Amino acid sequence: MSRVIGLVFVLAIGSSHAASPDSAVLAVAGRANANPSIAAAGAFVAVTWAATGSRGTDVYLAASSDAGRTFSSPALVSGSAGANVSGEQPPQVVLRPRAGRAPDVVVVWTSKAASGTRLLSARSDDGGRRFSAPVPLPGSDAPGNRGWESVAVTPGGDVVAAWLDHRETVSASSASGGGHHGTDHGAHHGTQDGAVRAQLSKLFFGPVGAGGAGRALAGGVCYCCKTSLATDGDGGVYVAWRHVYPGNVRDIAFTMSNDGGKTFAGPIRVSDDRWVLDGCPENGPALAVDAHRRVHIVWPTLVPPANRSGEPTMELFHAMSSDGRRFTARQRIPSGGVARHPQMALGSRGDLVIVWDEPAGGRRRIAMARATDGERGTVSFARRTIDDDSSATYPVVAVTSDGTLVAWTSGSQSNAVIRLTRLMP
Repeated sequence: MSRVIGLVFVLAIGSSHAASPDSAVLAVAGRANANPSIAAAGAFVAVTWAATGSRGTDVYLAASSDAGRTFSSPALVSGSAGANVSGEQPPQVVLRPRAGRAPDVVVVWTSKAASGTRLLSARSDDGGRRFSAPVPLPGSDAPGNRGWESVAVTPGGDVVAAWLDHRETVSASSASGGGHHGTDHGAHHGTQDGAVRAQLSKLFFGPVGAGGAGRALAGGVCYCCKTSLATDGDGGVYVAWRHVYPGNVRDIAFTMSNDGGKTFAGPIRVSDDRWVLDGCPENGPALAVDAHRRVHIVWPTLVPPANRSGEPTMELFHAMSSDGRRFTARQRIPSGGVARHPQMALGSRGDLVIVWDEPAGGRRRIAMARATDGERGTVSFARRTIDDDSSATYPVVAVTSDGTLVAWTSGSQSNAVIRLTRLMP
């Protein structure tokens, strides 16, 4: 059964409004608001997004201390640095726990730089009302472009990030006498296999803040598909991304660390999907690790038609690993077809909550599924949709102390807002 979400309130700078128990709208007045991320710790919730106007794009954040029933006025996160973000690489937010106090709020985003793009971070120690001046992630302020980042917090309270990095293409272009191509990751038509061209595009991992610098974990990534990063309580760090395999195959890859990110295992292929594409799908994976250290990955891939007269379509799949070395056979998640942009969170009962967008009557809508353990190691999915009166894309999800919050970009590009709905367990 779907739930109709109505326009309840808009948060504008300098004002604070109460929300209904079930829905809310976050927006900076006079701007197009899009590309949200969300994080929750108990009853504390933080939502960050990009607001674009005539003078460019900035990052804002609104916080809630009552599990999403009410939110603070939007706070400017990016300062004068601005932002260069998109639906597949939104600003990312994580919460760093503090005993007896509201958590630290840490936001990471991509911003333009003189020689490409860089990753910046800012922190708030007062519940998201004010943020520190933005600082570059160590090792990310290099020539060329980077982004499609994901962030997580270790048990010791350190914030870490994974991202895609294109710095080596600048060196290669300079060495060959070419110009600076920035965002071109080699996924263009030509005689050279895409896997060879993509070797200059790297997966990086590093700290957010002082204490080290980012380093490459793998080459050959599909540049423009988001990464996904998770940690556990025993020092495990897990990363998933879309990789370019020989023959221009764009499948999901995975690596993990058992020592807090000091060393990582060699990358493995999650599923042999054989999606051949000389270009970037702009659809990366979602990753979660449950209390039993089982790794869950959800991703979209192109599926051949069921018959000769049909058309290929984008479907969602789930796979699980109990040891980080091999994954179960992929299992399809029921969707309305052409499913894109999945995100995932662990539910209050240890289940998985998965959200994505899919077509509905000439527009996009938000769909979700709860996944629970089934027989013989399979997963059972219970699907529902969340209706919106406008096109709805790029959903995100977080689980609070008494419910699940789903947020997404709602409306056309020029007048978009961030819409939220609060679902009971």
